[in-house]
Amino acid sequence: MPKKAKELSALEVKRLSHPGRGRNVTFAVGGVDGLLMQITPTGARSWILRVKIGDKRRNIGLGGYPDVPLAAARDRAREARQKIWDGIDPIEERRSHRAQALAEQLRGLSFADAVDRYLDNKLAEFGNDKHRKQWMSSFSNYALPALGKMAVSEICVQDVLRALEPIWLDKTETASRLRGRIEAVLAWATVAGHRSGDNPARWKGNLDAILPKPGKIAQVNHHPALALADAGAWFAELSNRTGTATRALEFMALTAGRSGEIRGALWDEIDLDQRLWRIPASRMKAKQEHRVPLTRSAMTLLEAIERHVGSGFVFPAARGGMLSDAALSACMKRIYVASGERYVDRRTGRPAVPHGLRSTFRDWAAERTDYPREMAEIALAHKVGSDVERAYRRSDMLEKRRAMMEEWARFLAEARHDNA
Repeated sequence: MPKKAKELSALEVKRLSHPGRGRNVTFAVGGVDGLLMQITPTGARSWILRVKIGDKRRNIGLGGYPDVPLAAARDRAREARQKIWDGIDPIEERRSHRAQALAEQLRGLSFADAVDRYLDNKLAEFGNDKHRKQWMSSFSNYALPALGKMAVSEICVQDVLRALEPIWLDKTETASRLRGRIEAVLAWATVAGHRSGDNPARWKGNLDAILPKPGKIAQVNHHPALALADAGAWFAELSNRTGTATRALEFMALTAGRSGEIRGALWDEIDLDQRLWRIPASRMKAKQEHRVPLTRSAMTLLEAIERHVGSGFVFPAARGGMLSDAALSACMKRIYVASGERYVDRRTGRPAVPHGLRSTFRDWAAERTDYPREMAEIALAHKVGSDVERAYRRSDMLEKRRAMMEEWARFLAEARHDNA
């Protein structure tokens, strides 16, 4: 029969010390088989229960001394031995409890904090500040009031509906985008270990059973476009005005570009010898380089522009930075007011806006020419056809588009003279 250790008193335990050399030492304190006090060379003390679990010898830590006094250490040792007798491994049980506590801590992350952590990583992927602001605004205005304080682990379909239903019918496009953004945040939370189970913001097979389809209720909000019949007179008034924003708007009309593409145009992107403007993928909505053939009218406009020292922008703001979108809108509004509020969208009656010039170009190509629809769509930098079709189409029809854009410029010029 194994020799039992002498049962030390609390005072005797207190007097135990390290011999001053070597590694950690242990002293049997008795009272419970295998209960040891461990002392390090620095004098730190802790309790260890040395036992056999199955075929393995294990050391179970019971806490530090004097935080855990002798009596408490013996109680913990007896409890651990009882568990072993009952078939429970105290070490594995402790690991399980720690993992559960960590999981509970992770699941306690609030939706507001999850949004911040998700956006810290994802906002860098967005192409411009406008997209960042749209994400933040939609969360701040609609999602956080309903979900912000909730733990992401507790959010269910009904909670997501509380955020979406108030705006689903009146602001369908915004609500639809918000749903996708909530889904993205909750997907991140699941992968990061903060929640489990299905994503309550998922549309297919989930919210589509409750909410009306966006396409069935949303009114497409087209940008008010200049009527073809008014294009010449409008272009004449534009050409007779001065100012950087005016020239930018004129260049926008001649190239059928987007406001951001025009305002962000750099001299380094323009090849005057080749009469070509290469817009890098980083500035394009479709994230693909777009080549724009420059017409004679566009070249004349560029050649007349005075380059600003210290600014690479073709149409810089007064202080040398990028021209604002509001500057182009204000220029168009001034023409609208000066004309006696003539230049409006024929379908809606709303004043035409800069982006609507792209629709005017598209109407011209469809109604006044025989150019293929595909060519006009490429000129507008729209994606044409399926992914497979785009993969096999190697050409962007540059020279054919050059002829089309020359004809578009002539249309504006001739109509301008007719209305002058």
